Amino acid sequence: MQSIKAALAYWGAIFALGVVLGTVRTLWLAPGSGETGGQALAMGAMAFVLLMASEAVLAISLGQSLAQWLGAMTRIPGALGLAGQAVFAIMPVWAVRRS
Repeated sequence: MQSIKAALAYWGAIFALGVVLGTVRTLWLAPGSGETGGQALAMGAMAFVLLMASEAVLAISLGQSLAQWLGAMTRIPGALGLAGQAVFAIMPVWAVRRS
């Protein structure tokens, strides 16, 4: 049951952040500056930092220390998750290059 609550909290935080950042990007940033590769890279990097920060806050709020959370990324499951998050960060660049 605790893992379900944690999953819902995690999903809720990331979904809400995505809605806010997507709205800001779509309504205010993209129309004024356009979608260039550098902007896509900056957007991905900022989203990655926000994702990692939100994960750290969630881990700490669920009782892990920051050291435990970081240490988990040195093991295979954590490293795979980190690789997925790196792909998440680079996706905006891929999207701009494809268009």
